[in-house]
Amino acid sequence: MSNFFYKMRCGMERFMYGRNGTDQLNIALLVLYVALCLLQWIVVMLLPYPLVSGIFSGLLLATVLVLFFRIFSRNLEKRRRENARFLNWYQPRQHAFSAWRFRMRDRDHKYFKCRACGARCRVPRGKGRIEITCPRCGGKIQGKS
Repeated sequence: MSNFFYKMRCGMERFMYGRNGTDQLNIALLVLYVALCLLQWIVVMLLPYPLVSGIFSGLLLATVLVLFFRIFSRNLEKRRRENARFLNWYQPRQHAFSAWRFRMRDRDHKYFKCRACGARCRVPRGKGRIEITCPRCGGKIQGKS
């Protein structure tokens, strides 16, 4: 039986040779597909109209077709450019979200944003009314920690 699985694996490796496979954009498309499935389930329960169900079914079909097209594509350069464009759009948002989550969990410091340059300044909590000098531009920030 293990010989069967070995041959299947080798056959799949030969088939996928020279194809795109999965990348970050494909993973995002898969997450979008799952989110649309859940949203369709919720919306169809609330609005049991055939048009709503048809729209979601069309969106799901388009998403899965694009996903499989990108996985099995042999045009690697074009798929890499698409993935790079997606990452250029996604990574700043991901970084901003993770930084925001870190600031929300930090109970020992208060964060101020400089009006002049937009830098984030961190000061300890419980110091009362303070005036902060921005380390980047030298601007003054007043606030209560």
